[in-house]
Amino acid sequence: MNILILGSGGREHSLAWAVLQNPKCDKLIVAPGNGGIAQIADCASLDIMDGGKVVTFCEQNAIDFVIVGPEAPLAAGVADDLRGAGFKVFGPSAAAARLEASKAFTKEICDAAGAPTAAYGHFTDREAARAHVKAQGAPIVIKADGLAAGKGVIIAETEAEALAALDEMSEGAFGAAGAEVVIEEFMSGEEASFFVLCDGETVLPIGTAQDHKRVGEGDQGPNTGGMGAYSPAPVLTEEIAERALEEIIRPTMAEMARRGTPYQGVLYAGLMIEAGRARLVEYNVRFGDPECQVLMMRLGAQAFDLMQAAAEGRLSEMRVNWAEDHALTVVMAAEGYPGAYEKGSVIGGLEALPEDSARMVFHAGTKRESGRFLAAGGRVLNVTARGASLKEAQDRAYAMVDGIDWPEGFCRRDIGWRGV
Repeated sequence: MNILILGSGGREHSLAWAVLQNPKCDKLIVAPGNGGIAQIADCASLDIMDGGKVVTFCEQNAIDFVIVGPEAPLAAGVADDLRGAGFKVFGPSAAAARLEASKAFTKEICDAAGAPTAAYGHFTDREAARAHVKAQGAPIVIKADGLAAGKGVIIAETEAEALAALDEMSEGAFGAAGAEVVIEEFMSGEEASFFVLCDGETVLPIGTAQDHKRVGEGDQGPNTGGMGAYSPAPVLTEEIAERALEEIIRPTMAEMARRGTPYQGVLYAGLMIEAGRARLVEYNVRFGDPECQVLMMRLGAQAFDLMQAAAEGRLSEMRVNWAEDHALTVVMAAEGYPGAYEKGSVIGGLEALPEDSARMVFHAGTKRESGRFLAAGGRVLNVTARGASLKEAQDRAYAMVDGIDWPEGFCRRDIGWRGV
């Protein structure tokens, strides 16, 4: 099969790595890709937000299957355009992608499905939102309603922080995403990520992970797109996962189907777990980043078979074969991230690192120039390892980090601390 992956980050590098292990893959193209992806697959310059251009590219390159990596093209309807042109595609329709593209829509679905989640208010008027914050007090959670690249959530410890967040959003800090806001009660507990595949009817769990959102060690500092992750998440026990399926995920999928917008693709449920029970924090309609990296490390070649079955409505035939292992990824980011950072610094030492089924460096934001890798983003590398224990995976990942020569980069040294 000729396979196309849309996207340019560490998520897409790990998806490409897994797909290439599957014997069904004859040719792999990643658009637009990055410096690291170009070492293992063909990269193509393509506007992945333009469904018409993506369809034309698929026709010209005899593509058999498309995997849509990021959320923005899904929300823009690129998967719909591909399906309309007869292509098999892994990723939900624009209507179903509203589960991530609109926080208010997700809350409405949860209400209809009876899925446990935080109490909330949805506001388009700044003064009404400010009045709600003053009435509720802090801590409280302020969310931009639309897509904000994983950064439109502020957990405000004080009323002043919450009001400042509302002001920032209304003044365009998150662009159009912040024109409407959802204000939620603060949920205590431990957060974990639960990943399932859906084909419109069947729901198949494919793994759990735990992300580290804060930039600093000990989970301090501002939120980021994720500074590291590990899988599985010990806090998400089989019993809690099964209850989350029955109380949250399957009712959501049934409600989406009832509305005529069945969900097909991967659904990422962010769950807050306390006293043995999960409540929904949010849904994402794509593999998390960097959670995808640890999931792909553990799934390997079967990942493509599972995605293909989801796209073809055959998930009821499938089962996931898990090794009894652990995976952990450490994000190396450019100094200054998640604020202002410099691009173009040289990253050395990558070629000397081992690359095998237990150790990989997935590139999130690099480019290749004159035989050298240069930093081209905020989150730049995902240093990823597997081990028989979480501690072994952690030790292997940090040993690789220590082999990378990049003075302009930094990472957290405590990824996996909850599990270890």
